[in-house]
Amino acid sequence: MAFDIDINFELTNNTDEVLQLFDQAVNRSLERCGLQAESYATDLAPVDTGALKNSITHKVDEAEKAVYIGTNSEYGVYVELGTGIYAEGGGGRPTPWVYQDAKGKWHHTRGQEPQPFLRPAINNHKQTYRNIIEDELKNSGAGTIK
Repeated sequence: MAFDIDINFELTNNTDEVLQLFDQAVNRSLERCGLQAESYATDLAPVDTGALKNSITHKVDEAEKAVYIGTNSEYGVYVELGTGIYAEGGGGRPTPWVYQDAKGKWHHTRGQEPQPFLRPAINNHKQTYRNIIEDELKNSGAGTIK
């Protein structure tokens, strides 16, 4: 017994749409990771006047597919890495020094110990960032194109 079968099908190339949805999901995940890292760093930043804590922010670079977290505070790097004999990497001033503060009071110091707030905000929460990225990619809608 012979069968005559006509099979008709149509292929639709949705590559561009899938890539666009993927790109959008990546950008959303970078923004979410940046906000989360900013929150962690803000929680960890030491407080004197609150200026350092208030200066912590993030920026997503969509072209690089990267998010940057940091501060524009001129002393943020010294808080993060320490100064004087305590400076990470040994690049600090090896001898004590004196300085006068804004109120005219003199201080003697050997430096400031590091008080990291940016690096732990990233390094201590890698799984959280991974979960955010996975969540955005799973819910990107790329599997629902018609």
